[in-house]
Amino acid sequence: MLESIIRFDTWLFLQLNAGAANSVCDWLMPWVTELRNWFPLIILGLAAVAVFGKGRGRTIVLTAIVLFALTDQVSSHLIKPLVARPRPCHTVEGVRLLYSCGATYAFPSSHAVTTMAAAFFFGLLYRRILWPLFFLSVIVSYSRIYLGIHYPLDTLGGWMIGAAMSLGGVWTYRHHIQPFANRFRWFRDDSTANSSHAANAE
Repeated sequence: MLESIIRFDTWLFLQLNAGAANSVCDWLMPWVTELRNWFPLIILGLAAVAVFGKGRGRTIVLTAIVLFALTDQVSSHLIKPLVARPRPCHTVEGVRLLYSCGATYAFPSSHAVTTMAAAFFFGLLYRRILWPLFFLSVIVSYSRIYLGIHYPLDTLGGWMIGAAMSLGGVWTYRHHIQPFANRFRWFRDDSTANSSHAANAE
């Protein structure tokens, strides 16, 4: 069973890598896969949440930073060495490598873990941006396959891990972090405070 899954994963990788080759993606995907290119947008987004979200937004941003640091550590330093799956660019014949292969292991894709964690964490707290963030995660994750660095199952596993960790992050934020942060004016959720005052007035 496992061998059949691996064979299918390798076949699908080749279809999405060499089989889908085109000049537009050859130019675009190396830019998409480089997370530092997204830093201006990430910083702008976090700043917008912190400013316009007021106390609640600032608490969300701080929680997100801790969450993303954890996702990277868990995927890169815990799961990858444990699974120890070689990257396709090291083992698959016919791979079309358009980017540095890297010396670390393949499963899971840290890009997929981190971007999907961001999509679910912010998307569950601000529902209107869930699907745009999900789409961005899919594009970044696909770039890893197209460039020859990861298998499809590396990205799928990364999405599942990122989503699971973000669900834990949202739960922790709602039940522990924000209630604690409400003690401090700078991080207070004003909507919760206003609701409490209104309930007490009734």
